[in-house]
Amino acid sequence: MRKKLVAGNWKMHGNLAENAALLSALKPALAGIEAVVCVPFPYLAQAQAALSGSSIAWGAQNVSEQAKGAFTGEVSAAMLLDFGCRYVIVGHSERRSLYGETDELVASKYMAAQSAGLTPILCVGESLAERESGVTEAVVARQLDAVIKVAGVTSLTGAVVAYEPVWAIGTGKTATPEQAQAVHAFIRGKIAALDASVAEGLVIQYGGSVKAANAAELMAQPDIDGGLIGGASLVAGEFIAICQAAAK
Repeated sequence: MRKKLVAGNWKMHGNLAENAALLSALKPALAGIEAVVCVPFPYLAQAQAALSGSSIAWGAQNVSEQAKGAFTGEVSAAMLLDFGCRYVIVGHSERRSLYGETDELVASKYMAAQSAGLTPILCVGESLAERESGVTEAVVARQLDAVIKVAGVTSLTGAVVAYEPVWAIGTGKTATPEQAQAVHAFIRGKIAALDASVAEGLVIQYGGSVKAANAAELMAQPDIDGGLIGGASLVAGEFIAICQAAAK
């Protein structure tokens, strides 16, 4: 039985006071429920101090593909480990679209994270234009293939995949549970064609305007194993309700 996992992506939000209030609300409400918060780099120490010993893990939203060196402004996987990170998001659609991260670069970041002992949350998904053109599966397959090519399909045993329809992030639009399930099933089927046991155990999150109101219906789908949550992860009541829906 796959365990569902909900991860919050704070993006570039928060400050010390707001973070403290949010984390202090999450900690008792999610006792015994495994969840993750991926916070901006400057707040990793705060998350570590607040969440150590709890069932909530913490992680980062990006990582360098480089181990060390003259790469001004970059943060390595080893640095994330210094702050107790267990997870790191790689290939988020905003990194791909706003900062030009290619499939190959995302695959390198995935390798760097996993080689260091972090669990990568690998984001895949299509834009509205790609969905309307009927190439959703081709886009998702291409993004997965870039990682499988360099890391091998067995690397997915220790990873998380997050399907995020780009057109449903921050737009108020949400894929229907059926639309989301169809892509999740495609992802699992694609991996199963290479390694059935890896596919069966692979946690595939859904990320696209998940809220407390639609979480239960999404989580009830057979191939949706939790969520990668954006805006709703900044609201304690929303994030708690989503995590509780996944834990049922």
